[in-house]
Amino acid sequence: MTVHRLAVWAAVLPIAALVTWDAPPLAPPGPAAEPERPLPAVERPTPAPAVVGRDEWDADEGLRTEPVTYTGAARAVFIHHTNHPDDYDCADAPEMLRSMHSDHVSAQGWDDLGYNFVVDKCGTVYEGRGGGADRYVLGAHTTGFNMDSVGIAALGAFTDPSAVPPALVQAIAEVAAWKLRPGSDPRGRVRMVSTNDNSRVPEGDPAELDVVSGHRDIVPTDCPGDALYAQLPTIREEAARLRVAEGIQ
Repeated sequence: MTVHRLAVWAAVLPIAALVTWDAPPLAPPGPAAEPERPLPAVERPTPAPAVVGRDEWDADEGLRTEPVTYTGAARAVFIHHTNHPDDYDCADAPEMLRSMHSDHVSAQGWDDLGYNFVVDKCGTVYEGRGGGADRYVLGAHTTGFNMDSVGIAALGAFTDPSAVPPALVQAIAEVAAWKLRPGSDPRGRVRMVSTNDNSRVPEGDPAELDVVSGHRDIVPTDCPGDALYAQLPTIREEAARLRVAEGIQ
């Protein structure tokens, strides 16, 4: 199954209910543009946050149904939630990932876990989709905009502001700061081209998006939860601060 055509909702156990959401309007697309060519995969010259690899959380590599596909350096980051209950024990996160991985493949029909990274409420970062955490792996996270982007999912629902721990927000910002290509401003905007018709933007049409966006900005869904979505400005500011501190802005 081609990942470009995956209907990527915040699918987990239980699957998030989709709603019609009044997301921030996309900027007018302007003149028509050809889909951008993916840049060569590159390794980041900056230190990575601690990432729990797939071998450490015991991902079932036998679930993969297609070879890994690599894309260009990340021009955008999309934030998701998994819609698990927020009161889980962080020690159970690996088991939750294994269950979600199985669901994404067996129930959703995807070729692997959809998100590039998953972050639990304690701030632990897990490698999601296989292919190498330090590589730019084509995910199945944001319909029409998986090329040259990274999908980061927060383990939980995050509809209650009190359920969004600072450690989670910080970890997401660290992944965004690390994975965005040099020259990207996490507080800025980016022009990208949709690769299919299953998002708010028809295939082949460009849209101007936040460099750090929520899933709901592209698909009519409540993902990544109201409370986490409200933290996106904080995530953008912290990611920008980290990149300046590391001299990569």
